[in-house]
Amino acid sequence: MPVDLNDRDPNDINSIIKVRFEDVIAEPEGVRTIKEVWALTFDCFECCQSCIYKLLTLFCGLCIAIGWGCEFGIVAFNQAWQCTPSLRCLSIQLGCLQKCLVITLNCVAGPYCELTGNCMARLKQDDDGPLKGR
Repeated sequence: MPVDLNDRDPNDINSIIKVRFEDVIAEPEGVRTIKEVWALTFDCFECCQSCIYKLLTLFCGLCIAIGWGCEFGIVAFNQAWQCTPSLRCLSIQLGCLQKCLVITLNCVAGPYCELTGNCMARLKQDDDGPLKGR
């Protein structure tokens, strides 16, 4: 799958860091900078943010990408070759215990649950008073 050079965040996972000048610097009504200074401030902000980002990605981006690529490769390997087979083995081995517990609970707790349900079904609450038996 080729990389999309136009839409570099198709899943919008970095929407929180979409920072514009207006999100950081603002002046309230009644306090205004000279128009030319305000425009120059905007240009300086945009230029510095863009240059620093590009310099950092130039010097660090490849190394960080290699590091994260290795990390997620290890995670995928661990999931496919260790976690999933271990959980499947555990599921098979505990299947017998699960059946025993279901039988035991049905024999021990089942009658009490049925009895409690029958008792609760016979209770009736008046609109203006406490619960009363039928």
